[in-house]
Amino acid sequence: MSIMGRKSSGFTLIELMIVVAIIGILAAIAIPKFSNLIRKSQEGAGKGNLGSVRSALSIYYGDMEGVYPTELESLTVAGKYLSALPQAKTPPHHTDNSGVADGAATVTEAAPAGGWFYNSVVADANFGTVLVNCTHTDTKNSIWTFY
Repeated sequence: MSIMGRKSSGFTLIELMIVVAIIGILAAIAIPKFSNLIRKSQEGAGKGNLGSVRSALSIYYGDMEGVYPTELESLTVAGKYLSALPQAKTPPHHTDNSGVADGAATVTEAAPAGGWFYNSVVADANFGTVLVNCTHTDTKNSIWTFY
């Protein structure tokens, strides 16, 4: 039997190089999209945590017959409203933390370093307002303090 009559089974080098090139192109497209999805999910968690804090504040306000706490940490006493303050997630601008900056100043006047901002001044018209302590924007170009 001659070598020419033998049927080859397998892939040629060109076919393998084409497949590797196609996989490389798909990976170059998929990896940035995947990392963007991770950031969006972390932002969603941060917005959900803000909703949890605001809900706990509303329940506290109702229980105390129209009085907000003077400290946001009051929501965690005995775990009645929150077992712990959730973390404010503002990827990639600040590390996740549950710290609270409080006072009458707005977030733009304070040093926005992540965490929460709580207006604890009773005489202020915005007393009881809680915001994310960050002036950066999310993936939709909305400033975090606007939530």
